[in-house]
Amino acid sequence: MEKRIKVAIDGPVGSGKSTVAKRVARALGYTYIDTGAMYRAIALKARRARVSWDDGKKMASLARGTSVALEPALGEDETSVVLLDGVDVSREIRETEIGGGASKIGTIPGVRRALVAMQKKMAEKGGVVMEGRDIGTVVLPDAELKIFLSGTVEERARRRFLELEAKRKKPVMAEVVEEVKARDRQDSTRADSPLRKADDGVEVDTTSMTREGVIAEIVRLAKERARPPAG
Repeated sequence: MEKRIKVAIDGPVGSGKSTVAKRVARALGYTYIDTGAMYRAIALKARRARVSWDDGKKMASLARGTSVALEPALGEDETSVVLLDGVDVSREIRETEIGGGASKIGTIPGVRRALVAMQKKMAEKGGVVMEGRDIGTVVLPDAELKIFLSGTVEERARRRFLELEAKRKKPVMAEVVEEVKARDRQDSTRADSPLRKADDGVEVDTTSMTREGVIAEIVRLAKERARPPAG
């Protein structure tokens, strides 16, 4: 019988990790955990409470006193249903401004500690695919499979541009490129849990791969790691 393992998927903005993780989880029959959505939920609560995203002390206190839960969505291609203190905020957290806030508060150690504790609890029984920026290095260092998705800035910006267009926004490519570069700098240079590949992680360069190809490769690796040892 195959073991239900933990799959950690990390990567920078625009690497496609959310869609890939969601579809890998579906292919394996695992639970998908969108950690980015959890940070977005905390950022949304702070904005509603008029707490500055730059106020580390207040943000950490707010995170400790917050409940964030994820439930499977009914639609085949939908993201998880995100419950903030029991209320569905799945749509509100997808605003571009909230995404920026999530990246900001992700640099606050107290916020990260509160959410990492929640995430570890969600994954303790295995059978999960969790994505974010420090899953393989900090949240699930014991994950049986750690994937690091990479890709050129130009390709990741192109994907982000198309994503914004699909949401009926009017993005400007030059601005999207700069946004991606800024997020890369912020995520890779933060003092607490910077974005990096785990030492025992597998890097998958998505630049010239189709999404289906990326998903198939991760599913193959996951099944390989879940297989019981021969003999």
